[in-house]
Amino acid sequence: MLTILFDGIAYGMLLFILAVGLSVTMGLMNFINLAHGAFAMVGGYLTVILMQRHGVPFLLCLPLAFLGSALLGAVLERTLYRPMYSKPHLNQVLFSIGLTFMAVAVMDYFFTSSQQIVQLPEWLKGRTELGDGTAWELGMGHYRLFIVAVCVALTLALQTILSRTRFGSRLRASVDDQRVAAGLGINVNAVFLLTFAAGSGLAGLGGALGAEILILDPSFPLRYMVYFLIVVAVGGTSSITGPLLAALLLGIADVAGKYYIPRFGAFIVYFLMIVILIWRPQGLFVRKGGKA
Repeated sequence: MLTILFDGIAYGMLLFILAVGLSVTMGLMNFINLAHGAFAMVGGYLTVILMQRHGVPFLLCLPLAFLGSALLGAVLERTLYRPMYSKPHLNQVLFSIGLTFMAVAVMDYFFTSSQQIVQLPEWLKGRTELGDGTAWELGMGHYRLFIVAVCVALTLALQTILSRTRFGSRLRASVDDQRVAAGLGINVNAVFLLTFAAGSGLAGLGGALGAEILILDPSFPLRYMVYFLIVVAVGGTSSITGPLLAALLLGIADVAGKYYIPRFGAFIVYFLMIVILIWRPQGLFVRKGGKA
């Protein structure tokens, strides 16, 4: 049971890394970007290309995946996304869905529809067993432990940036009232550009980390779009804590459901989402004075 709990936590952590960028753009910028999974896919493919064709070490591929996705996000924010900020949410949804299908078609054209494989370094393979033969036996995959460590560090860094730095204060001010923020001398466009790039980079990092566990092929953004949205909807979009808790709940529920009741395990996540949203329609956490 502890092994299932640990695998669920690791899976939830991975979902958090993949979805936290969407939470940032939706909650702080009030923009519905359903193409978020496409940036995650770009990060995954960057990792595969760098490792297989150029021999770049896995650990170096992770920051490169972040930077590559962030750069792509910054370019698209300047050229395509910015004119959509003032449009109704329905327009934003249709626009970002269109981008997603374009990204799927581009990846399918250049890399075919076959699944991409990431070869992890030897020290990330294997498994550590604790309490072997007892009721409290715990098996921890080394790569899943690595994902948990990365997620903890990432959560602390994001929380610090958003709550204790001048950039975080400027971002919250820009979101709450753009006109007043601009009147105070804050470059709102630059703040939004950096925020969108960071959100895209986080998605790329999640795609790089998840390439070994999840199925990485051109349909990746469509397959996991629902999971990203569930994490954001259940956790709320006004903090980092909410999506983290939601991702952990959904990860544990998904792994445990598929293990104990495989025929209905895939529905556990949706059932849990419905129950939580009936209980708290605005998500688990809502920032006081901020947008829901």
